Amino acid sequence: MPDAARPDFSLPDRFSDWFASRNWVPRKHQLDLTETALAGDSALLIAPTGGGKTLAGFMASLIELSQRPKSNSGRPALHTLYISPLKALATDVERNLNTPVAEMGLDVRIETRTGDTPQSKRQRQRSNPPDILLTTPEQLALFLASDHADEFFSDLKCVIIDEIHAIAASKRGDLLSLGLATLAEWAPACRFIGLSATVRDPDQLAGWLDVRQAVQELPPPFTGEVPEGRRGQAADATHEISPLRAASRPTSPAGGGGVGATSAKKGVHLVHAEGGTSANIDILVSRERIPWSGHSGRFAVPEVYEAIKEAEMALVFVNTRSQAEMLFQELWRANEDALPIALHHGSLAREQRRKVEAAMAAGVLKGVVCTSTLDLGIDWGGVDLVIQMGAPKGAARLIQRIGRANHRMDEASRALLVPTNRFEILECRAAEAAVEAGEIDGEPMRLGALDVLAQHIMGRACGVGFELEPLFNEIRRAAPYEGLDWETYERVVDLVATGGYALKTYDRFKRIVRGRDGIWRVRTARDAQQHRMNVGAIVEAQLMNVRLTSFVGKVGEASGGEELKKVRGDQRTMRAGRKLGEIEEYFISTLTPGDTFLFAGEILRFLGVSELDVLVTRAKTDKPAIPTYNGGKFPLTTFLADRVRHMIHDPDQWSGLPDQVREWFEIQREKSEIPPPDHLLVETFPRAGRHYLVTYPFEGRLAHQTLGMLLTRRLERAGAKPLGFVASEYAMAIWAMEDMGSVDMDGLFHPDMLGDDLEEWLDESPLMKRTFAQCAQTSGVIARRLPGKEKTGRQVTFSTDLIYDVLRSHEPDHILLQAARQDAATGLLDIRRLSDMLTRIRGKIDHRPLMKISPFAVPVMLEVGRERVNAEGVTDAILREAEMDIIQEAMGR
Repeated sequence: MPDAARPDFSLPDRFSDWFASRNWVPRKHQLDLTETALAGDSALLIAPTGGGKTLAGFMASLIELSQRPKSNSGRPALHTLYISPLKALATDVERNLNTPVAEMGLDVRIETRTGDTPQSKRQRQRSNPPDILLTTPEQLALFLASDHADEFFSDLKCVIIDEIHAIAASKRGDLLSLGLATLAEWAPACRFIGLSATVRDPDQLAGWLDVRQAVQELPPPFTGEVPEGRRGQAADATHEISPLRAASRPTSPAGGGGVGATSAKKGVHLVHAEGGTSANIDILVSRERIPWSGHSGRFAVPEVYEAIKEAEMALVFVNTRSQAEMLFQELWRANEDALPIALHHGSLAREQRRKVEAAMAAGVLKGVVCTSTLDLGIDWGGVDLVIQMGAPKGAARLIQRIGRANHRMDEASRALLVPTNRFEILECRAAEAAVEAGEIDGEPMRLGALDVLAQHIMGRACGVGFELEPLFNEIRRAAPYEGLDWETYERVVDLVATGGYALKTYDRFKRIVRGRDGIWRVRTARDAQQHRMNVGAIVEAQLMNVRLTSFVGKVGEASGGEELKKVRGDQRTMRAGRKLGEIEEYFISTLTPGDTFLFAGEILRFLGVSELDVLVTRAKTDKPAIPTYNGGKFPLTTFLADRVRHMIHDPDQWSGLPDQVREWFEIQREKSEIPPPDHLLVETFPRAGRHYLVTYPFEGRLAHQTLGMLLTRRLERAGAKPLGFVASEYAMAIWAMEDMGSVDMDGLFHPDMLGDDLEEWLDESPLMKRTFAQCAQTSGVIARRLPGKEKTGRQVTFSTDLIYDVLRSHEPDHILLQAARQDAATGLLDIRRLSDMLTRIRGKIDHRPLMKISPFAVPVMLEVGRERVNAEGVTDAILREAEMDIIQEAMGR
């Protein structure tokens, strides 16, 4: 059908009367999507925030349920499955969807199922499913790994995937896509509805959603057996071992996997919303001095507090949980009016998050400091201002967050961007201009991850089992795996069945077996239980429970029969009490009893550790530590980086910048150079007895760290005696004993560094071991959670490091090593982006030998200072003095 609804299409009277009772008129895209869905077709709705996407997605299901279709099996049946990337979003949708259901008097039962759902309720949902179930990708994977899952989903009529743009281009998206392909196989009549904010390439998302079309190509002749792991054989052409080739491979079926042009896929209709209002975006240029580096934003807290005070309710977004804790504490210090300001991030206890969400819904809060846990489509009606602390790192992310204000399609959302350093002012200006121009960035679609595929295969064996050839064809319904070849598929199945050639002698790696009927099933009930305990594509650092502790009795004395814990670091007996949330094991390992740190918006004193509990009491201090988290950091998008490079090069765009920044540019042009946007500036200069090389790729911290690693190896061979490097989002600096000004820069930055240099470095890099560890856990080869116990982070690392060393020595082409190298291309090492940059600047390197530091080098040189100074015993005054010396040297005329 065309993307426009027919003129004669209208909602049933009960539904049109409900709209009229609220003085609403159904929007065109809501009618378009409803008509398409009622015809049984799949569709992708692209609409801005506040456009009624959620109601549009459910309308056809509610209409069908109001007519109460009978189940084919004669038992209660699930009609609609709604999948959200966030637990909080599923809960919010349940609350909002129940309103029209109740007001129209529909006999429809709606329930949620997340990791927070009690086990008793989950069991009841299996035997007596609701009409509509709201859940997450991980819960779907658990469903598929259960007995009789095919019967449970056989009557499924509709799957709705919300915020599809936020999940498709990720490992979670790979897992979800495989799950959708299974549902399409089990419920052929099921339609798939995607809901998305405005995206760069809607056709690409529609292709990802199109799982109803069965793959026509047949695999090679089938023997019915999985061959043993191939020791010493080269990897197939589809999933190359070389990270460079993996990084630069086109994401099209012809390239061996992933999603390419989707024009050939006709199974999903595109529905676009019309209208919308441009956002009202302001950038806060603080009355205080603009820092050269850093990301805390402490200098702007008084002005941010004033903005919160003037708003009805403000969401204050930060990019990491560490920033959230710090900013919340700083706002409370400035909170002379005792405004109700709350904190919300993923490490807080579930009860605390729910409490904050309920307070937001009730409109009793003035502000909430939050991370990405609240940046998707949750409707908090009272929010009229979004404050973004620090640069948003992408135009699409900014649009998403801005949409939390007003949450109405025809009213402008109001946002305030607060850059925390000079380069971030440029990034905020670039993001503002992109939003005003309607230009959006987005992550490209990806090759399906092989470790995720292994997890899915294990899940299918834990459920109803599978035959080899039908499962292969089913998997290729999923867009990330549509280019999967038979040999790679066999090798992944072999990984799950035996662990591969080098591990096959170890019984614990044999997790699935093929029966006489040709069906592959899980080997033991314990293997199935272990799989279900570890489902998911997000591998987080080992988390420990933070618990408030009370002191009782005398040493060794128990009272009331309660179990008491005695921990190292305090001579009294302590009782672990209320859970405040979870914190990473690594951070706790850096503390000693008596240290203080920020968590859950409070200052806590560390007392000690008991098993997986961190025992704390409340404390008062001026300088608590701020927890660090490995996850949650966003890279600067290539789209925004390109805009920043053009802004720097074009003096006509400088007029809108603060005086301090404009002067910075002018002195840089005078003392060094402002490079063209497609060139790379490299500066070399001496300072304080050392020699420095500084360059400005603007490709993000991960790509710059990999570049620094590779360049120092080359400089070592050139005799420059490099001592170290530091990377920021915008620049990278190397310091050495010898002058690097005479080095051939074209040769130094040649793309061939991504060949042998990269391979050699990967073989010895701890980052590669970390990537492998994540793949090993995702695939199920190593399990953190076991029946009856949980491994510590140290135990997991020991196991994965041991396996990594064994495979490198005895089976270097093992499928899990291959998966890790594929991951490295876009993960911790960001090789794909580095490869694109090196190709772009080939023959366009502008080298400027200088006698002293340049203005542009100041921010990254201050990072060098922070890396080299031991913070203990060094006062802020000394650090400020060192900073002023660098600035005076660079900016003095």
